[in-house]
Amino acid sequence: MEEKMKGQLFIKVHENDNVAIAVSELKADTKLTDDVTTLENIPQGHKIALKNFEAGDAIIRYNVTLGYALQNIKKGSWINEHMLQLPVPPSLDEMKYGINIVNNLPKAPIRTFEGYKNPNGGFAGTRNILGISTTVQCVSGVLNVAIKKMKEHLLPKYPNVDDIVPINHAYGCGVAINAPDAVIPIRSLKNIAKHPNFGGELMVVALGCEKLTVEMLIDKADIKPENVIILQELAGFNAMIDKLMEMAESKLKKLNERKRETLPLSDLLIGMQCGGSDAFSGVTANPSAGYATDMLVEAGATVMFSEVTEVRDGVYILAERCKTEEVFKKLVSEMKWYDNYLEKGQVDRSANPTPGNKKGGLSNIVEKAMGSIAKSGSSPIVEVLSPGETPTKKGLIFAATPASDIVCGPSQLASGIGLQVFMTGRGTPYGLAISPVIKVSSRNNIKNLWSDLIDINAGTIATGESTIQEVGTELFNLIIDVASGRAKPWAEQYELHNDLCFFNPAPIT
Repeated sequence: MEEKMKGQLFIKVHENDNVAIAVSELKADTKLTDDVTTLENIPQGHKIALKNFEAGDAIIRYNVTLGYALQNIKKGSWINEHMLQLPVPPSLDEMKYGINIVNNLPKAPIRTFEGYKNPNGGFAGTRNILGISTTVQCVSGVLNVAIKKMKEHLLPKYPNVDDIVPINHAYGCGVAINAPDAVIPIRSLKNIAKHPNFGGELMVVALGCEKLTVEMLIDKADIKPENVIILQELAGFNAMIDKLMEMAESKLKKLNERKRETLPLSDLLIGMQCGGSDAFSGVTANPSAGYATDMLVEAGATVMFSEVTEVRDGVYILAERCKTEEVFKKLVSEMKWYDNYLEKGQVDRSANPTPGNKKGGLSNIVEKAMGSIAKSGSSPIVEVLSPGETPTKKGLIFAATPASDIVCGPSQLASGIGLQVFMTGRGTPYGLAISPVIKVSSRNNIKNLWSDLIDINAGTIATGESTIQEVGTELFNLIIDVASGRAKPWAEQYELHNDLCFFNPAPIT
């Protein structure tokens, strides 16, 4: 995949693969090789049989068994999701760790960026934002009205502040607050309140009767009148708005003093995520992101990738890249926890692929997982995090979050990412208010259709106009420019902000 593929009608990833995908829609009777001619129309991105299959034969892509043929399939036929039986997932108790540690990573062309030093220590900020945390959804209506007024009357007075963002969420009351799994949403909300882009300024809005108390959300030393507003203690709506405006202005004055400075890339934390994936994601967009990941790690940066169900079928590949036994054991523990979580809901990992994934050529979760893992590059994995945990190491990190875009994103924000890179094959206008999101498309079609939503097009790899290294380097450079405030991705320019859906596996009462 490192060479240009100009003029190719199909893409075969590995020499052992017995299927390939169509670069563009192929008509019946199209000759692909001396001994393979299409027997029917093959949609773009979908699999073509490169041999005759009997029922039960392994169907192989990425040198991995995607599943087993449910029927006889003739060479040159279209293989779709209805023709495969899902294989048994890899055993978590028979994996080896640390046997594929790659230290010879591509050299980064840049080793610094212009960021905001974190007054709390840790990773730097890429934006200068007033973040307003909430303890419960009940306060969101009042806060949203206040923020509209803040943006109209206060924000223009403080030009060095980029935005004012509410941390609205559906948690806080009507929940089993002491249930074991409640630690996940509580930890996520507590960590996001101290996000690096908030410049160390805390502002919390509570109602007063909720289960998620202020004491559970922020440290005891931070619970003081200049940081916390309790609406039930104020005399009506106008008093609430006035108090919120007053506190916000005091925070904006401090944030306005923040300045960017040249910092090493070791101060930068980047999140990698993919959504609306297709069969090209694993050969264009995600490998390009993986190449950028390797350059970032080589330069000292920390990169986080996630999505448990989208690595579960390739978890043995990640295990081989775990740098220590401790990291390996945490990986196994998180996978077992999620297996059990799905089992309690009476589903398994086969529930993951969407209709759009399948329309884009992904037959099942195994095929999706192989492409998803590619965004992690080849760097050693130095740490595994539970959802919403913050890193303690620098390098490549796996954060064990759900795969859902709108849940994975907030989980990565809680871990402190200053910027996210989002790969898509089908297209999505997804964005985050707290951190900028760079959008990478897997196909030319999506870039052509959404020229003002896609920041980088990796589809040129499939058509032979670019290589993975070229697009990966382009992405690396854009990451540095966006982190430094020199560039804004489309989602940030349009203020496309998805709701913050924090992962809550605990019961709702």
